[in-house]
Amino acid sequence: MAIGDGILTPAISVLSAAGGIKVDCPKMSNDWVIVVAVVILVAFFSMQHYGTDRVAWLFAPIVLLWFLLIGSVGALNIWKHDSSVLKAFNPVYIYHYFRRGHKNWTSLGGIMLSITGTEALFADLSHFPVPAIQIAFAFVVFPCLLLAYTGQAAYIMKNQGHVKDAFYRSIPDGVYWPMFIIATAAAIIASQATISATFSIIKQALSHGCFPRVKVVHTSKIFLGQIYIPDINWILMILCVAVTAGFRNQSQIGNAYGTAVVIVMLVTTFLMIPIMLLVWRSHWSVVALFTSLSLLVELTYFSAVLFKIDQGGWVPLIIAGAFLLVMYVWHYGSVLRYEFEVHSRVSMAWILGLGPGLGLVRVPGVGFVYTELASGVPRIFSHLVTNLPAVHSVVVFVCVKYLPVYLVPADERFLVRRIGPRSFRMFRCVARYGYKDVHRRDDGFERALFDSVALFVRMESMMEGCSDSEECCSFSGGSAATQDSTMVSDEVEFLSRCREAGVVHILGNTIVRARRDAGFLKRVAIDRVYAFLRRICRENSVIFNVPHECLLTVGQVFYV
Repeated sequence: MAIGDGILTPAISVLSAAGGIKVDCPKMSNDWVIVVAVVILVAFFSMQHYGTDRVAWLFAPIVLLWFLLIGSVGALNIWKHDSSVLKAFNPVYIYHYFRRGHKNWTSLGGIMLSITGTEALFADLSHFPVPAIQIAFAFVVFPCLLLAYTGQAAYIMKNQGHVKDAFYRSIPDGVYWPMFIIATAAAIIASQATISATFSIIKQALSHGCFPRVKVVHTSKIFLGQIYIPDINWILMILCVAVTAGFRNQSQIGNAYGTAVVIVMLVTTFLMIPIMLLVWRSHWSVVALFTSLSLLVELTYFSAVLFKIDQGGWVPLIIAGAFLLVMYVWHYGSVLRYEFEVHSRVSMAWILGLGPGLGLVRVPGVGFVYTELASGVPRIFSHLVTNLPAVHSVVVFVCVKYLPVYLVPADERFLVRRIGPRSFRMFRCVARYGYKDVHRRDDGFERALFDSVALFVRMESMMEGCSDSEECCSFSGGSAATQDSTMVSDEVEFLSRCREAGVVHILGNTIVRARRDAGFLKRVAIDRVYAFLRRICRENSVIFNVPHECLLTVGQVFYV
């Protein structure tokens, strides 16, 4: 639902900021407010590709100033208008409030909006230590929010006709425009935090193979978490403009936003249960206590927002359903394709049966064959040599894997092993990346990969020498060692000559089709949705930064 937040947060934020113009400009119609909001949204999303590195230092001071201002204005309104509103902190009044009727229960959907937006504080949790967020929330955010809302309640007690725009009208005239500017800046920062969180979630889904391949741009050389995804950015902008112009008022967007936040809270609680049991190894009584207290509050709010589904709450459900369908179909099709490649991989017996020269014409150069298999020879290789009985003098099967870790050290990036006899000159290399690692062309991926193969050749000879007994080594003298050293030097030199002759990147283009006897839903999912996603997503050659002049694509079709 974070993607939904990335759509609804900017919409409700810019409407709140633009709506404040109407306080002193009553002649400004709602249509003009919508136009201003749409212009702000388009400009906001158009600047995303610059990143936040240059202006991020302003975020903390502006947000801190914003909370201090709303807290101060709230305290002033309590002192100036009606200090009796402080009785609202007495829990007894909650009971009396609900006893008055059914409408008070359904009003919880609107009350929910008083805590929406605070979750933006946790959107960049990976960029800050947990104690910093706990201190900021306990000593700044929470007290200032209580003062702000209590102060608005005190203002409304004396000015009951200003309910719709109580926030802006409760601001003293001397600080109105500074507050308006700070409010707009804080709304932009809150929106930026949620959009950045959406980009981060999409990137992590990419790492786990749960989302179609899209372009990820790292906007900062210092902070790895600051990324920009153009495709998702423009989709968010279009949906934001559609929601803002379609609803035309803040109330319905607020209902949609409240629904999204409540569902996020529920999903987070249910996901915390296996984490506490399996990862933290917490006692079942602690898990039961945490779940009970959390669901007591969250299910109460959830039951209230159900009455807001037809008043805008359906929007996040539609957005979440669409993205869930895309992610499920992509993962389903990718798993089927991977299982096919696993079951149809070429056995080592077939490779050895080709003979010392592989039964093929060995042309000078190095061939990098990209595959998702960490073991075995992929089917595309046999498909290639069957139709074109020639292969490069050196063949390296490259498997890129994304691990559920933050970063993989450079010296642990590649795992290399030999396939078949030494005369085959065939190797396998597994390139490992964390979900925060950057795979760019300027990283020298090809050079680092080739250096890892050469290092493996040297280490392999050393390991074979160490495997001999001490007695054998003492009788062999230096002649055997010299012979092994010469053999290693010759192979390394041979690898260097092949690299100078040219490097070709061989990628498979596997097309998935549903069988004729497959069910209707499976045919729609594979032949329509998955095929469409494959056409619009980025090619593997772009993901691996393979230059087109060195690219060779091998196509194959299989039915599931």
